[in-house]
Amino acid sequence: MRCIGLGLMVALAAGAVRAEEAVWQFLWQGGGGYTVRGGLSYDASLVTGAVVRGDDLTCFFIEGLKDGGPVGRWGLAMLNEKTWWRLNFAPVPGAFLVEGMGVDMPQAWNMDGFGTSCGAGGFGFNIGNAAQDICIDGTLIVESQIDPFRSFPAERAPGLRFPPYACVGPDLMSALE
Repeated sequence: MRCIGLGLMVALAAGAVRAEEAVWQFLWQGGGGYTVRGGLSYDASLVTGAVVRGDDLTCFFIEGLKDGGPVGRWGLAMLNEKTWWRLNFAPVPGAFLVEGMGVDMPQAWNMDGFGTSCGAGGFGFNIGNAAQDICIDGTLIVESQIDPFRSFPAERAPGLRFPPYACVGPDLMSALE
């Protein structure tokens, strides 16, 4: 009986150790009435440097709006081998890296530097040396462009709910060859 009690205590203690999930939300104000809102999460206990990168994330999504109406969305579960994907986020001070912070094209969220790679029906966001801007349906939205050096803050959001397309799941295994 004593062995079972000790085993149960060890199991409970092990279960109490959880990932330190850091959850953030953000709102980007672009030109021409365009905005991008979204969120991200990552296991803070696994991030060793000062910058969180795209491959550190467990969830990420963006939703584009024009004058408050939806124009597109994209999330980490939609990532594939053709996707332009780069993310650099500094938890301290709670902001995305922008132009001039030592990283070429610090953000590429389903969008290349030309603004044409978000695909038919797609949506993307980019910060490069020319601007911060969005892509809709494979087209750069010049009207959305703002200064590439403008700060892009985020805020902690522990209660944020992620849409189904935001989170990566475990790798699926198959018996098919």
